[in-house]
Amino acid sequence: MSVYAGTASAQADPTNSAYVLSATGNPDNNVVRSGSYGGKKGIEDTLCWRTGYWTPAQAIEACEPDLVKKAAPPPPPPPPVPPPPPPPPPPPPPQVQKITLSSKALFDFDKAVLRPDGKRALDTEVIAKIRDVQKMELVLVTGHTDRIGTQAYNQRLSERRANAVRDYLAANGVPKEKIETLGMGKTQPVPGVVCNQPYPKQRKALIECLAPHRRVEVEVKGEQTK
Repeated sequence: MSVYAGTASAQADPTNSAYVLSATGNPDNNVVRSGSYGGKKGIEDTLCWRTGYWTPAQAIEACEPDLVKKAAPPPPPPPPVPPPPPPPPPPPPPQVQKITLSSKALFDFDKAVLRPDGKRALDTEVIAKIRDVQKMELVLVTGHTDRIGTQAYNQRLSERRANAVRDYLAANGVPKEKIETLGMGKTQPVPGVVCNQPYPKQRKALIECLAPHRRVEVEVKGEQTK
């Protein structure tokens, strides 16, 4: 039989071992070792005894570490996953451009037919600006009146004036499906306008004083303006 050096506690399987095993030794250190070898310091009690049928395939780590196939080292950890890119910034909110035109500039008093100078005002103040709007979403045309007359009458007048402006815008290149109209009658007077002239005694002066209330507002909503 032959021997080989080993230093760690040597535990072999008693039912299938090619080493000489101790019948009385500690179960977790049951391989018989040499007492000495050539009297050389440092190798006493370090040699495991092999049986005659020992083969390298039967070597155990504690006795013959060089013959035991080493477990493959664990694979390196995967590289850290880079953080996801930040989300793109949200698109800017649609901008709203509000254009207020005096009804006096657009219509004669108590009328809903556009005057020639009213059409020119729409050309320069509204249509020219709408052409600079990209991705237009909505054009809201709102008509207002003064307090003279009943609410029902003024409601109809404000709607007719808003519709007249809508029709002119549509005839000049503004998509009609993008235009909405609204009549507010006399329900939204301009704040801060005070007119105390008696009606009908000072009708002309009162009409002139109430002019700021008679207006058409055009709100253009789009993603971006040039």
